[in-house]
Amino acid sequence: MRASILTAARDLFVTEGYANVSIRKVAERIEYSPAAIYSYFPGKDDIFFALATEGFQRLDNAIKDAAGDADPMQDLRNCWWAFYQFSKDQREFFHLMFVDRSVPAITEQWQGFGLLQQMIGRVALRIQRSIDAGQLPAELNPQMALHVLWAAMTGPAVLGCTCRLAPGEDCDALARDVLETTIAGLRAGTRLSFVPCHPAHEACTTLATPTGVTSHEG
Repeated sequence: MRASILTAARDLFVTEGYANVSIRKVAERIEYSPAAIYSYFPGKDDIFFALATEGFQRLDNAIKDAAGDADPMQDLRNCWWAFYQFSKDQREFFHLMFVDRSVPAITEQWQGFGLLQQMIGRVALRIQRSIDAGQLPAELNPQMALHVLWAAMTGPAVLGCTCRLAPGEDCDALARDVLETTIAGLRAGTRLSFVPCHPAHEACTTLATPTGVTSHEG
């Protein structure tokens, strides 16, 4: 029953937009009463956070599976390519986690925040490996570089999952070019001005939808 609720809600959230879906709509999709859904989830936001937990776990597993190359820089490339590939293989989850601006903000009050911070920490360590190997400048801040790479790779991922490229244009080729161009800029010592929040800061959100939306119910 719980799995059916999550699957139905995920499909509805993506096709109709989070703000336009109510508990009643989810109930109608699986032919159960709204009361039955409330026995599993107190509200619509709780369904989203359950989906977000699953989505970030899947993304973390994909990044872990891409690890292991002996060359730190190639290992870093594999990490970010796994992020891009996730947007293709898990399009519905990617849309909810990174595209739909109406979903609740992911903050440290979220139960899965610890998992997300661990994932971010592991990616930052992979950047630090490249710094230690002399493949990136010694003065580069791994958290700053992480955010720059994340922003860069989100671009082709969103273009691909929302079908914004013209027919015949290769999104994979664009993603490769973006990744290599960003890495080249970091290696060249491009001065970065973005300052990431400390993970524990209550005002910080993380690698999710950049909105101030915190509560929705329907």
